[in-house]
Amino acid sequence: MGRSTTLLSIGITLAVVFFHAESSVADAKARWGSAVLRQGPEWYASAEARAMADAVIQYQSPHGGWPKNTDLGEPPASAEALARLNKSGVADTIDNGATTLPMRFLARVAAGSGDERCRAAVVRGVDYLLASQYPNGGFPQFYPLRDHGYYSHITYNDGAMINALDVLRDVAEGEQPFAFIDANRRARAADAVRRGIDCILKTQIRQNGKLTAWCAQHDEKTLEPTWARTYEPPSLSGAESVGVVRFLMEIEKPGPEVVAAIEGAVAWFRAVAIPGVRLEDFTAADGKKDRRLVADPAAEPLWARFYELGTNRPVFLGRDSVVHYAIAEIEPERRNGYSYYGSSPAPLLARDYPRWRAKQVASGSLE
Repeated sequence: MGRSTTLLSIGITLAVVFFHAESSVADAKARWGSAVLRQGPEWYASAEARAMADAVIQYQSPHGGWPKNTDLGEPPASAEALARLNKSGVADTIDNGATTLPMRFLARVAAGSGDERCRAAVVRGVDYLLASQYPNGGFPQFYPLRDHGYYSHITYNDGAMINALDVLRDVAEGEQPFAFIDANRRARAADAVRRGIDCILKTQIRQNGKLTAWCAQHDEKTLEPTWARTYEPPSLSGAESVGVVRFLMEIEKPGPEVVAAIEGAVAWFRAVAIPGVRLEDFTAADGKKDRRLVADPAAEPLWARFYELGTNRPVFLGRDSVVHYAIAEIEPERRNGYSYYGSSPAPLLARDYPRWRAKQVASGSLE
């Protein structure tokens, strides 16, 4: 076989492979999740996006919110199933990206296609967020409020309150994809963000006169750190506090209180980093999967999910709510089913904070 024949054969083979790869991508249906916010602009005007938007709109409750832990990309099985969902424990919440993710998606479809139903649903979502905010600026995990449990606490857990404030800040600024929101709601959204920032500053925990971090949830009346689930105690959060700091860093022309809040949190993150260890999965003697902390001088720093108030010691609680100071001491079900360690502060300290500080120095806010 000659060189030209070989090259032709290779070219045909590559073309076939490329064709099949392209066909697979084209045939792949978008699935509901955060990826629906990362599509190209043209996709939001497509039939696929509009069909998904139609499904998402069906899940919006009479109150204007959406359920969590639900595949909104597929229409409800029936009107009865939707009614049961709206009365269930997952409806009307900002937990796990609920409400805010549907709003961002529908706003993109509205901007790309001009669909009035999408616009109306987003407006109802804005009204829902505005109605759910406490006068002190905090946001509960569920709204309408529930009569019992931790659901009415101000919730930083899993980014709930910060997600709501991020959406409202985008609405207030009136830029795409929220440019269609009317001036009155934009003004109300701006006020909601202002009150939200005030709540963030008031809930930041001080230790020995120094600003530190936040609890995953705070009492809606006293603003003090408080319990959520049985294994989520009043504490300093090494996870949720990262999102709070990033939100504060995005404030244009931050005042002295905001600057102090960021500097205090960054100093705290640095002080409580855990070097020289790593969390590893292994197979225990009984053949079951387990997790343990092992020494590793080369490991990147870790941070605990919960730090004890007053001591900054990492704490670990199982479903019995008993405080332990080692992850090995809690039951395997929780040890393997919950994120007690993480590394999310690392990029904040290595990338985001230096950029933010350089920007503030250049603007004269910092020396």
